[in-house]
Amino acid sequence: MKKVIIDRFEGDFAVCEDESRKMINIEKSRLPADAKEGYVLIIKDEGGIEVDYAETQARKDKIKRMMNSLFG
Repeated sequence: MKKVIIDRFEGDFAVCEDESRKMINIEKSRLPADAKEGYVLIIKDEGGIEVDYAETQARKDKIKRMMNSLFG
């Protein structure tokens, strides 16, 4: 199992960053239909991909707290 974050979409690919900050391309056709930029994906050992909604929300909350502390 591996986790990646969708950085952006380019053409038919999602450009994702893995835990070691390496960028990888994943074909959009392999992604869940609701996958968006900033979402955390779980790439299972057997090749399936799913969105980790809990981790995605936790990251959004952390970023929001950081922004609030910086900008009030």
